Amino acid sequence: MHVIKAVLVEDEPKGMNLLKNQLAKYCEDIEVIGEATNIQEAQDLFDDPGFQPDVAFLDISLPDGLVFALLNELRPIDFDIIFVTAYDEFAIKACEYSSIGYIKKPIDPDALQAAVKRIRPRKDGKIESRLDVFNHVYNNPNAFEKMSISALDGIYFVNLKDIVRFEAEDNYTHIFLKSGDKITASKTIKAYEEMLQGLNFYRVHKRHVINLNYMRKFVKGDGGYLVMDDGKKIDVSRRRRPSFMEQMRRLQEVL
Repeated sequence: MHVIKAVLVEDEPKGMNLLKNQLAKYCEDIEVIGEATNIQEAQDLFDDPGFQPDVAFLDISLPDGLVFALLNELRPIDFDIIFVTAYDEFAIKACEYSSIGYIKKPIDPDALQAAVKRIRPRKDGKIESRLDVFNHVYNNPNAFEKMSISALDGIYFVNLKDIVRFEAEDNYTHIFLKSGDKITASKTIKAYEEMLQGLNFYRVHKRHVINLNYMRKFVKGDGGYLVMDDGKKIDVSRRRRPSFMEQMRRLQEVL
């Protein structure tokens, strides 16, 4: 069993003990090698060159500031990150966009195990690039341009305007790009639907989310379907058709 060395940064003693106990109980490959209750204590740990965790579990809000100040001091970073947060809408959205792990308080054991399972080894973690995406989304919550996609063969960074459509297959999602490339991501299509809400993407079928900018035409009739710019035909489900037609009407008003 490969041991994953972890550091925990959490200011509440109760929260720290709970996280430690749950890691010991549900994630036996995790070994806690350091604990800190604020940014300064964490900085002191990292000042030791021999201190090299594989992952940091970080509470976002600490007594001496937000944990991002610590991360900025430590860059370039070569360990993975899992944020531990009470509900913070912007942080969670930024984590989704950047493929950075997070768990919400109170901690759910299944969510903890899932986050630990997604820890990337140093060499292919691309944590610096993921942090850049995170910082951009967190600081500009209404200006999404790029997303990080955690795929089966690595991590990709994609401009949203280059994504033509998403297609579901079980718990995986195929992402088709303008270039003709396809990325298979280990995330459900529902997760992408929620992440891209309010942007130019629309769920037209249980298996399809499309970028409205790449629609060529909508063919009406009993089995209504869309023709995309690449010629691909996408079914529009009967249940979703009324709201899709409403979306089309709104689009035409904007144009």
